[in-house]
Amino acid sequence: MNPVLAYGIAYFVAIVGGHFFTLIFLKALGPLGNSVIRRAGALIGFLKRTFVLTFVLIDQYVVIAIVLTAKSITRFEELKDRKFAEYYLVGTLSSMLFAH
Repeated sequence: MNPVLAYGIAYFVAIVGGHFFTLIFLKALGPLGNSVIRRAGALIGFLKRTFVLTFVLIDQYVVIAIVLTAKSITRFEELKDRKFAEYYLVGTLSSMLFAH
């Protein structure tokens, strides 16, 4: 298989497939926030999976930790709420699992 095609398929599956995979997990937890936050969260998820897949492919695992740290810093205050923290963790981990 052509490497460019293989990478293209990998990105498509990780980014688009990962979105729906993560939604399944988050829907099981119930709604949280309004539609604007959800749209922003979806975009963040697309970007995060793109970065994770890229950094895995180029063997830069430390940068993945930096991406996750940056994401967590932006949610620091909200993570004090246990319900939100668990929701956030399930979403992040399921998304990461799909991208990796």
